[in-house]
Order: sequence, then structure tokens, then C-alpha cells
Amino acid sequence: MMPFSDEDLRPPVASIIKTKIAPMLARDGGAIELLDIINGKIFIQLKGACVGCSASGSTLKFIVEKELKSAIHPELIIINVPNGMEDKLQEL
Repeated sequence: MMPFSDEDLRPPVASIIKTKIAPMLARDGGAIELLDIINGKIFIQLKGACVGCSASGSTLKFIVEKELKSAIHPELIIINVPNGMEDKLQEL
């Protein structure tokens, strides 16, 4: 069980994405957007060059998850939302 509410998580998650993760992805033409936080699950969407890139799974695991889990909580669940699923987060 996450010791933080979704509202508590939003500022640090958004900050880490903006200051640490987005610049790393931007170097390769990629981008990331924080879509929502629901029940401790962080819904992001990789964009730009990340879409369809064979390394996007590694990016998610070794950059996005690593940064967020080490900075906030090791049990965070990060979900990369496929294009077109933005309004169906509860189904993911």
C-alpha cells in the first residue's frame, strides 16, 4: 500500500519528470507526459521519437521507473499509456 495519496505524489512526480527525465529523453528526440496518478499508479506517455522506438521499454524501465522509484518510493507502478488509450486509464 502506497504511503502517499495521489495528490501527494503529483508534485514530486511532475518535478522529477520535468527536471530529470524529460531532458534525458529530449536528447534523443523523445518526450514524456504525466497523464494522471490513480491509486498510486503513475500513468505517463512516452512521446516524440520514443513512440515506436524499440528502446522505449528500456527507457521506461531504466530511466523513468529508476528515477521515480529511487526518488519517491520503490514500489511505484509506472504505466506507459499507448496512444489512443488516454481516456481509458482505468482499463490499463
